[in-house]
Amino acid sequence: MSEIRLVVYGAEEKCASCINLPTAYETKEWLEAALSRKYEQENVKVDYVDIHGTYGEEHQSYVNAILEDEYFYPLIVFNDEVVGEGNPRLKTIYEKIEASR
Repeated sequence: MSEIRLVVYGAEEKCASCINLPTAYETKEWLEAALSRKYEQENVKVDYVDIHGTYGEEHQSYVNAILEDEYFYPLIVFNDEVVGEGNPRLKTIYEKIEASR
């Protein structure tokens, strides 16, 4: 069984330009549900990293990029590649996953 692992970076409060969108954590839950349905035979893991919380060193560069306004959040990363930010598109994420196979 293969594993599909994504990381969603964000914060409890919404970014200024994302006021009508779900929170980063809600996006994480939505992605996890959608990916689990599509890839039900695989191990789907979606991690959440709070940019104002405690996180590992491996997340530092993405957190810094968000804090320096290089990216909007929620920021979605798959295989160390940004696959969505702000208002991520599920179709784009599916395409990136399929291309990595």
